[in-house]
Parts: sequence; structure tokens; C-alpha cells
Amino acid sequence: MQTALSITCDFDSGNIVVLDASNAQHVKLAIRPDTRSPHFQWFHFKVDGMQVGQPHAFSLTNASESSYNRAWTGYNAVASYDQKTWFRVPSQFDGKALNFELSPEQPHIWFAYFEPYSRERHEWLVDKALNRADSQLLATGKSVEGRSIPLLRKGDGAPGKRKIWIIAQQHPGEHMAEWFMEGVIERLQENDAELQTLLASADLYLVPHMNPDGSFHGHLRTNAQGKDLNRAWQDSTPQLSPEVFFVKEQMEKYGVDMFLDVHGDEEIPYVFTAACEGNPGYTEKQKELEADFRARLSDLTKDFQTRYGYPKSAPGKANMNLACNSVGERYKCLSLTLEMPFKDNDDAPDVVTGWSGKRSRQLARDVLTIIGQMVSALR
Repeated sequence: MQTALSITCDFDSGNIVVLDASNAQHVKLAIRPDTRSPHFQWFHFKVDGMQVGQPHAFSLTNASESSYNRAWTGYNAVASYDQKTWFRVPSQFDGKALNFELSPEQPHIWFAYFEPYSRERHEWLVDKALNRADSQLLATGKSVEGRSIPLLRKGDGAPGKRKIWIIAQQHPGEHMAEWFMEGVIERLQENDAELQTLLASADLYLVPHMNPDGSFHGHLRTNAQGKDLNRAWQDSTPQLSPEVFFVKEQMEKYGVDMFLDVHGDEEIPYVFTAACEGNPGYTEKQKELEADFRARLSDLTKDFQTRYGYPKSAPGKANMNLACNSVGERYKCLSLTLEMPFKDNDDAPDVVTGWSGKRSRQLARDVLTIIGQMVSALR
């Protein structure tokens, strides 16, 4: 006689509501919305008490009501027995629910929307940046709930050096963004000759995680006040969006010569960038730099392409509350949103992992190569 499964999400980035776990072959679940926001899509939960080798089936019953319900088609959930090695589980969207099934190798397993980047690993990454990659803690902001938001700098801040800003995970469910930041910091630690050339003329300003509250609570889009941080760059306040308020203050203090905002996209199975073509003050120089960045990165890696992405904004019609547009307008610099898939890269699919933390880290290394090639032309 089978005992009922134990399903929990009471941990960092956990999110699930258990509707009925009495039947292991038809476990009914729901995704919990963000705090003070109707957004939802991210899920992360642990299952205990499974029978090894027997089929277990799970149904996310409210998938059709999620923020990006078209994203479920072609998507496969991720799973792990040890929270280290993650693999894709074949999944089907039936128009209402996302369904996936497996016969487990162990009695417990974790499922998630994407390979999670934990707060514990975040703290490890910051320590690595400071103590092994020779970075400096310039300032520390605070989230709504008081979690630290470190601003790191790799470089000495000498006059005349280019100021390259990279921020990640404004949208807390987009965990591939901090995996990307880990790739950046890994390469800083290695300090290869190519990177040394870049750092001779540029400093890197890094915010590895913009939205720690949202990630901790298992949100998809918003902070603890229900604010979408990437829609707060014209009207950020210390009360509702202190995370953005802090970064904007630091940008004013140090200046910006290039800006990269790292994200994940639920629907599009490719890596791509969005840029500033709709800004009222868009310059020919910005247009040239955007095209150059895209061409160089496309040539370097099969994991980047320019055929698929967001529709371009009409001239003067950009949403200026987006970080990319706001920073590009304020500093008249190369300013890009970099998007990675929750699904897979259809140009280079991996049936085991799909898009993953490892691939996000490698993309970051490639992006640093491109920035090094372009640094002298940024101004």
C-alpha cells in the first residue's frame, strides 16, 4: 500500500501549492502568485516518499492562467536528485495544465522551472569575487526586506577607464541570469591575457542579483512590494523599488559607458538581445555599437543569434521605464538587454539539460570576449 507523497516548498525560491497528493500517478498542484502581484510562472518544490522505479505524474493545474501561458508549449521541467545535477523531464501542456511524469531513481527529487540559483550560492559567489577574483565591494544596497545587494567592481577606478555595468536577475524567476554572472566572475578569477587587456582600459561594475526578496519567495517577476523592477527605472523609490533606486544612485556616482541587463525569456527558445532603437535620443553611434556587438557574438558562439527576438520599438516609442532604455538614454551608451531561454536554444539543443546554468556561464565568458574586442570603440 502506497503512502501519500510529501511535497514541500518551504525553502529558498520554493513555490508550489499542493491540491491533491493522494495519488502518485496524478498529483495535482498549482503555482502560487508573486506577493502583491498576479504574476506567476516559477515553480520549485521537493517530493519525498516516492517509490523507486514506479511512474509518478504531476500536473500544474493552473499553467494556462500563468503570466506567459504560451511558454509552456515546447517546455520541459527540470529535476534533480541532489540539487547539483539537473536534467529535463519530458512535459506536455494540454491547454490547461502542464503535465510531466517520471519513474524516479531515488525516493526524493526536486522539480523547478529552471535550474535554481540559491541564496547560499549567491553568497559563495560574492565571496569568490572579493577573495579570489580580486574584486572590490563598492557599495551595498538593501532590498525591501533588507537583503543585501552588493555592487562589485573589478578594476581600480582610474580616470579615463571605461565603465562597463552588468546587472542580473531583476526578474527573480530568471535564475539563468545569476548563472551568467557566475561565468563572469569565473573568468575574472582566471584573469587570462584577453581579460587583462580589457581591464587595462575598463572597469567592470557588477550587480550579481538585483531582486533577492523575489527569488527567496519564489516569485517570477516582482520584488516584495509587487513591483516589476524592470519597469521602475524612471520612477523608482526607496520604499517600493529600493533595488533600482540604489543602482541608479551608484551609476550617477561612477558613470556608465556600457550597460548589459541579463534576463531570461519564457517563450523564445533562443538567446538574443533587445536594444534602444525606440529611445527618443537614440544615436547613430548606439545603432552601430548594437550591430557590432550582435555580429561579433554571433560569429563567436552558436548560442547567440539575431533572427529571433522581440519586435523592435518604433522611433520615439520605447518604454523608458525599462532599464536598457533608461540607461541608454541617460548615458548615450551601448545599452542592451540580454535574454536567455527557459526552454532550450533551438539552434543548439541539448536533450538532457536544455538551456542550463552551465551554458549561461559559458555565454558570459563569450560576452566578455566581445566587450574586450569593442571596449576602445565604446566612446
